[in-house]
Amino acid sequence: MPKINDTSIYLSVVIPVYNEELTLRKLAKRLFPVLDSLKKPYEVIFTNDGSVDDSWLILKSLQVEYEGKITLVDFNANYGQHMAIMAGFSHVKGKVVMTMDADLQNPPEEIPAMLKKMDEGYDLVGGYRANRHENDHIVRRYCSKLMNIIRSKVTNIQMRDQGCMLRAYSRAIVDMITQTVETSTFIPALAFKLAARPTEIEVKHEARSEGTSNYSIYELIRVTLDLFTGFSLVPLHIFSIGGGIISFLSVILCGYLMLRRLIIGPEADGMFTLFAILFFLMGICITGIGIVGEYVGRTYQAVCRRPRYLIREVLDHTHERQES
Repeated sequence: MPKINDTSIYLSVVIPVYNEELTLRKLAKRLFPVLDSLKKPYEVIFTNDGSVDDSWLILKSLQVEYEGKITLVDFNANYGQHMAIMAGFSHVKGKVVMTMDADLQNPPEEIPAMLKKMDEGYDLVGGYRANRHENDHIVRRYCSKLMNIIRSKVTNIQMRDQGCMLRAYSRAIVDMITQTVETSTFIPALAFKLAARPTEIEVKHEARSEGTSNYSIYELIRVTLDLFTGFSLVPLHIFSIGGGIISFLSVILCGYLMLRRLIIGPEADGMFTLFAILFFLMGICITGIGIVGEYVGRTYQAVCRRPRYLIREVLDHTHERQES
């Protein structure tokens, strides 16, 4: 769908929704008073990411309740959080675009502080979560911390908290993001790559009030792999260099064993050590093949040029129905 230019709108808020029927009304009761207090024109875009509960029905009722303020995008299936945000980006009209989760872990009351930071001349303001140790499970917290460290070392993208989706972008950054053709991307990292003057501020982080998290440990690992393969060639470099070193050491080992056999004679001792070395090298090879496969898979998806997502319908501010 072509982008509509409307310079009268200052702020667009994009919110992906997946099975959030228990939190949507609570979110609206907190979000819209905050946006009204800004005294500037705004819009809120909800993307229904293939929810199987009553989220879509609730969103349509909210659109009627907050007439003229909500645009709805409905996917025909579940394509993931970042594709839902990408679809929202393709419909924004504001000069500044913000993203946030629908589960109220990103407090809407933090929006004015982020906009104030944007007014200082930054083109990207990311949030990092305060007092997170009080609200997240210990396993999830430390896994996320580990992934942040690995990501910063491998991709050289310096984000303090990659999992926080409360972020503000200039319209120019959003337009560049929507022009990309990647089938799988991590929007905060891509935005940091494109931004000329990014920054981060601390934001409050609340415990999920209703329902369960849709972001599992597997998804966290999946996102990290996407970051590695989408923004860095370091994993390939590591295995290329590591493979050369291991091959060199293997030649030395083979030479040593050959000389030992000639001098001392054949022996069975040390056979299990050799098996251990063999299994270790096989594990490295399999891991390397897997990493190469990730890059090949991304290349294959890009060559196929399949749609990143399919939209069932769009309901804009005027309740006009559009089929996609």
